[in-house]
Amino acid sequence: MGWWQRIFGGGRPEEEQPVAVPAPPTTEQIVTSVDAVLARASGKAPAAVTARVQRVVETVHEMVPRLDRLGPGSQQAHTVVATATSYLPEAVDAYLRLPRDFADRRVVDRGKTSLLILCDQLDLLGATLDKISDAVSRADAVALVAHGRFLEEKFGTSGLTLPGQVQPGQIQPGQALPGPGATGPGTASGPAPLEAP
Repeated sequence: MGWWQRIFGGGRPEEEQPVAVPAPPTTEQIVTSVDAVLARASGKAPAAVTARVQRVVETVHEMVPRLDRLGPGSQQAHTVVATATSYLPEAVDAYLRLPRDFADRRVVDRGKTSLLILCDQLDLLGATLDKISDAVSRADAVALVAHGRFLEEKFGTSGLTLPGQVQPGQIQPGQALPGPGATGPGTASGPAPLEAP
C-alpha cells in the first residue's frame, strides 16, 4: 500500500513480505575470496602491496578454522569475514583499477599517493586481524591453563600413581618397617628392625 492510500484509506493493507537475509559465507568462500585477491595483486601491484596482501591472506587462512571459537554474532568474527570478503577485495581492486603511473606517483590525499594510501589500509587490516588472532590464541591458552588446574585439583600428584611407581612415604616390597623413633615415613634411620635370633 502506498503512502497516499495509507493517508486517505482505500485498498487493503498488503502483507509485509519477509526480508531475505543472505546466508553467511562458508569457510571455502572466505578462503577463495582472499586467495583471489592475492592472485589479482600478484604481478600487477608492487611488492609492497603484494607482501601486505599476503600477510592478510595468511592470517585469514589461520583464523577461518577458529571462527567458531569467537561465538555466534561476534564482532571479531564479523571483522575477519568482512575483511576477507569486502574490505580487502574493495581496497585492492580500487587500486588496481587506477593507471599504474597515476596510482604510484600522483598525490591524491594529504600528501599521499594511492599506493601509500592502499599500504596504510592493508597495514591497518593486517594489524586488526593480528589482534583478533592473538585474542583467540590467548583465550585458548587460558582454557588450557584452566584445564591443567582442574586436572591437578581432580587428581593431584598422589592420585596419578602409575603401576610400580612408589609414592613418597610408601614402603617398597622387601623394605623393613621403620621403628617407633623413625624420623620420616618409610625411613630406617630410627632403631634397627627386629631380626630373628
